Amino acid sequence: MKKVEAIIQQEKLEELKVKMDNSFEAMGMTVTQVLGFGNQKGLKEYVRGQEIITTLLPKVKVSFVVLDEKVEEVISLIMAICQTGEVGDGKIFVYHVEEAIRIRTGERGAKAI
Repeated sequence: MKKVEAIIQQEKLEELKVKMDNSFEAMGMTVTQVLGFGNQKGLKEYVRGQEIITTLLPKVKVSFVVLDEKVEEVISLIMAICQTGEVGDGKIFVYHVEEAIRIRTGERGAKAI
């Protein structure tokens, strides 16, 4: 099993959620509001004539635990929805998951996800 974690632009979340739900039956998703910076280096705004530079930008982190054979399919779907070609599109990370346990039933492994 693998954990696929993507940090994406907030406006892409709803479309990603709908496509993931339609493409992968019974797949769970965890969503976290995060702040961060990278190559984008923040935004310059003017408030009442004062220049304000925001270095930490709001993003969304979405996480999926999937079977090994579904990883590339999940990555491709995230890329298709979230890639604009502009700085700030986000990042995808893939981690190995040793075990998954459903607390309610005690199921383990693939049955738990």
